[in-house]
Amino acid sequence: MAVLLMMGSFGAPALAGQQPLTVYAGAGLMKPMDELKTQFEARYKIPVQLIYGGSGELFGMIATRKAGDVFIPGADKYNKDAVKQGLARAEGQKLLCYHVPVILVPAGNPAKIQSLRDLARPGVRVALADAKAAAIGKVGNEILTKNNLMETVAKNTVVRPSTTNQLLIYAATGQVDACIAWEDQAIWGQARGKVDIVQIPAAQNSIKTIPASVVTYSQQADRAQAFIDYIASPEGKALWRKWGFPVARPE
Repeated sequence: MAVLLMMGSFGAPALAGQQPLTVYAGAGLMKPMDELKTQFEARYKIPVQLIYGGSGELFGMIATRKAGDVFIPGADKYNKDAVKQGLARAEGQKLLCYHVPVILVPAGNPAKIQSLRDLARPGVRVALADAKAAAIGKVGNEILTKNNLMETVAKNTVVRPSTTNQLLIYAATGQVDACIAWEDQAIWGQARGKVDIVQIPAAQNSIKTIPASVVTYSQQADRAQAFIDYIASPEGKALWRKWGFPVARPE
């Protein structure tokens, strides 16, 4: 099970004593969400607590806790399921940006990975995220199945972490030869110079939408909606772009 990261708001006197908004966000969204949280708090004086984890884990937390305010998974499937099961509201939900899967390899690409098919070569060490815990795990399986590679690549898969952040670590440290991860991760500070990107052709890929919705159990739905509206605003989308997330669907 992944360790869920929680980030609260403790420093600003104007926010003291207020009940924070609890935002469940996919672990791969950490960089832009940290910055969006800071800007939102400064502007609206509403404290925000971010809880990061695999999208499947966060879905389970909402269902179990029956609490929280905003749900931002790494792929829209989780949001649709949340609405269907009464965990999130259809009203007011917003499309934020897109998640583009790529193959990440250690800098210099020592295994000479050029395509998805290369992940099936004998001896290649592959990392795929846990499909039950993380959006990228489910998406990775979807891509491999679509390209008739699931069975052969599964034999080369040496680790299945529960978050996309862990995939980045495995690739950056050379513990694996390749992983299917999100493109935006390659520009994170800890990744620069340590990983290279191998693009997946559009016809072989499965690009995902990142949504945001108000949790049904929210006791401060108006504030939750204000947070969603902010991170979906032109100012918010500029931050998504800054961290490598397309705000227009890639062709």
